[in-house]
Amino acid sequence: MERLRSHQEFVAVLQRRRNKVSSHDLVMHYRMRPTHPQLQADAPARRLGLAVSKSVGNAVVRNAVKRRFRVLARTYEDVLPLGCDVVMRAKPSAAHASFQSLDLQVHKLFKAIAQQMEQQ
Repeated sequence: MERLRSHQEFVAVLQRRRNKVSSHDLVMHYRMRPTHPQLQADAPARRLGLAVSKSVGNAVVRNAVKRRFRVLARTYEDVLPLGCDVVMRAKPSAAHASFQSLDLQVHKLFKAIAQQMEQQ
């Protein structure tokens, strides 16, 4: 997955407050980009942004949580529809969650996003 890099890209996803799913340790905000990536050869299929605040822990803990999120997002990215932008926001409990628990939550939430996108 490509990454959301600019503040504007994050804001574009987070503006759609109703487009979110959550679990015990994380919240995912999502949106479909206006232009479909298959129309533009160089556009990334799916993009991911990470939001891990200081309430999760110190820098070492936050970076560990981000590494876990990146691995899990790469594992399940094919579940998401093309042209989808996702911001994964860690809750403070994510710092102490097991990898298996986060794995199940990410898979479940990616499937929920895909289902909600189909309905729209």
